[in-house]
Amino acid sequence: MVNKTGFPGPSYERSFVFMTTTGDSLLLVPWLLETTPDSNTVFREARGWVDRGGTWEPFLTEQWQTAPTRYPARVLPYGTFRIVVGDRGRVDGVMYLDGPQNLELALGSSVAQWSGPREERFRLLEGSFRLGEERLDGIVLDIARLHSSDRPPRGDWAFLISGDSLQIVVQGDMEHDIETPPNYRGWGRVDSEELQWPSLKIDWVQMSVYQPARRNLPVSWTLSSPNTSVVGTLEVLASEIITGTESGPVLPVQALFEVAGTISIDSLSFPVRGLFNHRRK
Repeated sequence: MVNKTGFPGPSYERSFVFMTTTGDSLLLVPWLLETTPDSNTVFREARGWVDRGGTWEPFLTEQWQTAPTRYPARVLPYGTFRIVVGDRGRVDGVMYLDGPQNLELALGSSVAQWSGPREERFRLLEGSFRLGEERLDGIVLDIARLHSSDRPPRGDWAFLISGDSLQIVVQGDMEHDIETPPNYRGWGRVDSEELQWPSLKIDWVQMSVYQPARRNLPVSWTLSSPNTSVVGTLEVLASEIITGTESGPVLPVQALFEVAGTISIDSLSFPVRGLFNHRRK
């Protein structure tokens, strides 16, 4: 849906990303929710994946419609997608229930919270993920973003960790165009110290052609700040790519990348792993 400004119509994005390490392997469980209001209908979507050791397995795909509401960003359950609601409508957990296959992400105590210039919110929380009888503790990133109808859509985001020592979130101000990369912003924790970077540069170093969408997708990146207090490199280890169904010379695409690399902050170097979410509408 594109309005008279030439930009897509408004939409609300809510994402919960669970991450933990088991031995040498990274376990990633992103739950991505999107709500798009129209004049007479609210379109809703919920998707979820488990990435264990570089193998992506989708478990949740629900699409449905609801009547218009004053609070379209509110997370609602549907079908196999369920939620645990706490005080004042706070989401305390999300679940996938389908017969014997049950997955549950429980949100725990808050670790840190940051906000961006366009009302986006990022929260780090303790969390636990249950897959059947298996229960794992880890860290959760809760993202809430509004894509307004009068400005370009917000861009890529990444969630990176280095054990318990470092957690970093970065977000592009706009979708990433190779010719004119957007400004990125970053927030992080080194041990218990919180840091913010209002201007980061993230460049695509290597790309590959993804023919189904007829677009280039990144394979590796460099990251730097103007004063070089932050520098780093990332590369893709495994990916899950979703292609839009629209027609045209290029198609919408969303790529979830498991990444690994190195980030240096004030000359302290950290090996990092995590999720890089790339999207072009």
